[in-house]
Amino acid sequence: MDIAERLTEELESKTAFTIPVLGGIPIADSCVVTWIIMAVLVILSIIFTRRLKKVPTGSQCIIEGIIEWLNKFFTDILGSKGKKYIPILETLIIYIAFANLAGLFGFVPPTKDINVTVALAGVAIILVQAAFIIEKGPLKWLKSFLNPINILDLVTRPLSLSMRLFGNVLGAFVVMELVKYCIPVGVPVIASAYFDIFDGLLQAYVFVFLTSLYMAEAVEEEEHH
Repeated sequence: MDIAERLTEELESKTAFTIPVLGGIPIADSCVVTWIIMAVLVILSIIFTRRLKKVPTGSQCIIEGIIEWLNKFFTDILGSKGKKYIPILETLIIYIAFANLAGLFGFVPPTKDINVTVALAGVAIILVQAAFIIEKGPLKWLKSFLNPINILDLVTRPLSLSMRLFGNVLGAFVVMELVKYCIPVGVPVIASAYFDIFDGLLQAYVFVFLTSLYMAEAVEEEEHH
């Protein structure tokens, strides 16, 4: 098999299994890996929170440090009004980070599947619109679409989020496959440190950073003259 055929095979969205109802419902590999990530996150949450101490030590210090950094990061963007939305944004960034790092454990990253990135972008934009409605009411939300730019944003923002995440993760995946094919020893380990770890975490950061910026616009106080 030459490199072109190998890449084509790797890039195909494969079906893990089919549920034998309604003529057969195919379940993609990306969906199965997402379920695995969800299970891992639930298990880790239970493990790290079952014996919390007032004076943190060991792994509790690390976890609390990460959560405190995320809380400050999102609070700086959203302000006090947006604090109620921070938990779901933190959940989103943790999931995307784990999804992008899945390649380290032999799984194909779910974010390599355009369907997954479109779904994530859809969730992000629905969250932004829901925040607008909660903070300013459904009437102002409807009135906002009298401005054509807001209608355009409703289309371009999720498209931009999904394609940016998909393109970067897919590009990193292709480069890693090329490196493994051309130089199978040594270099892939170094390349993996960048593409699978640094770039994966960076793309999770960028996705949720942009989502939080959009949400900050939705919940910001209006100026009264």
